[in-house]
Amino acid sequence: MSDQIKQIAERLRGLREVLDLTPEEVAESCQSSIEEYLGMESGEKDISVSALQKIARKYGIALDVLMFGEEPKMSSYYLTRCGTGVSVERTKAYKYQSLASGFRGRKVDPFIVTVEPKPEDTPIYFNSHEGQEFNLVIEGRMLLNINGKELILNPGDSLYFDSSIPHGMMALDGKTVKFLAVIM
Repeated sequence: MSDQIKQIAERLRGLREVLDLTPEEVAESCQSSIEEYLGMESGEKDISVSALQKIARKYGIALDVLMFGEEPKMSSYYLTRCGTGVSVERTKAYKYQSLASGFRGRKVDPFIVTVEPKPEDTPIYFNSHEGQEFNLVIEGRMLLNINGKELILNPGDSLYFDSSIPHGMMALDGKTVKFLAVIM
């Protein structure tokens, strides 16, 4: 795992220890199995943004604290210049760039997500989380699977959906895809 994933894992473990909770309590409260949670906390398992978001909401902390180790400071506006947002690579093929990491009390979490192509036989990783999500393809093409329904999105295409429905995506045409994801 990357150093960034290890740092997120350390922050998860630190949060749990500060709150004096057992791994079982955190796993149960965030609707994940103990094995899945311990894998995240050890840095051995990929950590989805939706899992971090569940934990952050449950324990009343900013998502940025878990993802980037920084508390948001701005409350009137936060400017992110092109290519400068705080980023984290969850895996070598999946990168999130936060567009509002410094804004305190956000109602949504906007990210530029970059996904590298994978072999065609690679299974799609499905994810689900509370709320709604908006995706707008900026470059490349992607297949977005929502609960078994496959949709092809081209540059300029967007999709708004109930993110509690299992969803997953993959880059198409052997090329990188970049899209705006707004998680509400």
